[in-house]
Amino acid sequence: MFAPGDRVRYECTGDDGLPLVRYGFVGGVAGSDGPIVVMLDGELGGDVVNAHQVQHVTITTVELLLHGTDLVDDPELRRGLLSLWHAEADSAGLDIDCTRTIGDGECDAPGGWCLAELTAGGERYLLRAVQLPHEPEMVRVRAEAPTRSA
Repeated sequence: MFAPGDRVRYECTGDDGLPLVRYGFVGGVAGSDGPIVVMLDGELGGDVVNAHQVQHVTITTVELLLHGTDLVDDPELRRGLLSLWHAEADSAGLDIDCTRTIGDGECDAPGGWCLAELTAGGERYLLRAVQLPHEPEMVRVRAEAPTRSA
């Protein structure tokens, strides 16, 4: 459910036909199923979009989808993923309280790397880079809540 003033990320297709993520605020909602008016950052007007194209901005919804396995295979490129994700988080308007890098990243699963520990809003998260199983040439970088052991 969205309300006016909510910070959102809007997934769409750019003029070049490639996927594009934009950030803004909800300007208005027409019913529980949308459409939603999104006031995009840096623009005077708003876009009317379907509700399924919009997500609330949280530390776990801000992500990068990048092409190329060399981004996780090469330690230098893997270290750079943290800076790229931080830039995206800044664009989204997130406040990250603390970041502790994990060297060149730690492989914790086939095609999965822990890049850093993050603290935001008093909660801990792991920043991970993962090759997508259905698209192995794509790498997703996003924060996840650490799993709790019993």
